Amino acid sequence: MSFHDWFSFVSSDIAMDLGTANTVVYVQGQGIVLAEPSVVAIQTVGGIQKVLAVGDDAKLMMGRTPEGIRAIRPLRMGVISDLEVAEQMIKHFIAKAQGRGGRFKRPEIVICVPSGSTVVERRAIRDAATNAGARKVWLIDEPMAAAIGANLPVTNPVGSMVVDIGGGTTEVGVISIGGLHMS
Repeated sequence: MSFHDWFSFVSSDIAMDLGTANTVVYVQGQGIVLAEPSVVAIQTVGGIQKVLAVGDDAKLMMGRTPEGIRAIRPLRMGVISDLEVAEQMIKHFIAKAQGRGGRFKRPEIVICVPSGSTVVERRAIRDAATNAGARKVWLIDEPMAAAIGANLPVTNPVGSMVVDIGGGTTEVGVISIGGLHMS
């Protein structure tokens, strides 16, 4: 048994669709374990920021916060607009997906990204997930992830049209032989 085989007993792979409006997390062997708003509530005291709530709890605070507390969405148009806050949100979602016992540590994560995102935007997502505790981060274009999730023949020499409608972006693409052509 190799080290990697042993490590797989304490680690489970995670797929995360970081959306502008909502984030969905899938854990291998369990299915979708959470679907929550991409919102973080931050309290600032003496110039120091502290995360108060993430997801459903933070969304309840939107528009109802006193001075010094703000509920924000760290993603705009499907990409990270506030790296530090997005990192805290990802860390929270990984911990919540792992459960109270923390059964697995440092999972490999696949994250969906808009197909038109730049190298810098992709690096920001990868860095945020790595800093949040991911052992390895893989990025996949959202239309390709949608096609795979819909069980379309993505590797066959047949064209499959995909429309991915999100809260911040909508993408249309044709997938054939493992390639993605955006229109």
